[in-house]
Amino acid sequence: MSFSVEKLRKDFPNLSLKVNGRPLVYLDNAATTLKPKSVIETIRRHYEQRTSNVHRGVHFLSEQATRTFEESRKKVQKFINASKASEIIFTRGTTDAINIVAQSYGRTFLKKGDEILISHMEHHSNIVPWQMLCEEKGCVLKVIPITDEGEIVFSEFEKLLTSKTKLVSIVYVSNSLGTINPIQKVIALAHHQKCPVLIDGAQAVSHMPIDVQALDCDFFVFSGHKLFGPTGVGVLYGKEELLNKMPPAQGGGDMIASVTFEKTTYNVLPYKFEAGTPHIAGVIGLGAAIDYVCELDFAAIQKYEHELLEYGAKALTKIKGLRFIGTAKRKAAVLSFTLKGIHPHDIGTLVDQEGIAIRTGHHCTMPVMLRFNVPATARVSLAFYNTKSEIDKLVAALEKVRNIFP
Repeated sequence: MSFSVEKLRKDFPNLSLKVNGRPLVYLDNAATTLKPKSVIETIRRHYEQRTSNVHRGVHFLSEQATRTFEESRKKVQKFINASKASEIIFTRGTTDAINIVAQSYGRTFLKKGDEILISHMEHHSNIVPWQMLCEEKGCVLKVIPITDEGEIVFSEFEKLLTSKTKLVSIVYVSNSLGTINPIQKVIALAHHQKCPVLIDGAQAVSHMPIDVQALDCDFFVFSGHKLFGPTGVGVLYGKEELLNKMPPAQGGGDMIASVTFEKTTYNVLPYKFEAGTPHIAGVIGLGAAIDYVCELDFAAIQKYEHELLEYGAKALTKIKGLRFIGTAKRKAAVLSFTLKGIHPHDIGTLVDQEGIAIRTGHHCTMPVMLRFNVPATARVSLAFYNTKSEIDKLVAALEKVRNIFP
């Protein structure tokens, strides 16, 4: 491993906190990742020294803010290997990005009887926008089933994908199961049917390198706060050819070239989809987060996180009555489980008393909970700054929970 975990931990101020008198053990990275000092300082410096709107002023502060803002766009382009910076649209997050595609691409190109294909493990953000579109346009939403292990049934995907399928929208990494889907196979098969593909990459960007050109996806979306950056900012990547054909999803400042009461002319990419004042500090903070991540070795991160995942799975297995939800062969660093006779919310509350942060609930994937016949799960989600000793503390805390509910 080419990095020191203990050294990296010093970059994250939250990890020095104490909760209920104990050192914080933060195991809720799938909900949001912690922020390194470099990101925090970049945002602080922007507000202290460069507060201004972007793209509109000729004064010094505006020009400085605009330059840094657009540099972040280029950083995102390089980070996901988009062919052009103009293919990078800044959004409020993954949810916003999916909704833009649904409202712009979906409303323009899909018609009654057309089918949209998603999987059973999708986040609500990749379900509800398509349901809304189907209600409006008369489209049909089809769902790829998943196995008891939490993997898509690829043979069923092949059957569901027909000439009626006009869009496939699928998650790269499941936030509630940890499953890594066979995205390249999905894209290749969909493209064979001349069907565009949207990839929800929210949980993938912090765990693996992303190359949208190699994947050949048509749309790729993610959130800054899942990548050690700020909340309230995200990215929609789209192929230039598609984005040029799509109308704006919102109207207002910056997405226009000219306005009269008779007619409005829209701006060029990417600004056509960026109505209003953007989250300037958030975009700049995202750029700083990408700078931080790019200094790391993704191969080493993947190796270390896989070691943590295996260690955690083996350690948790020893706890009486524990059942894993999601046991796919290819998984990111997520361990979702139930304890027999104990509600997940009670688990989360009790381990919090030990200073341990995990997520409990349906994780915005209620269909997944229904599939496995559970009301909720307790979820441990790991990042490269977590350690085996933190997993040991979790196991000890869960043993205490188990003793309270024998």
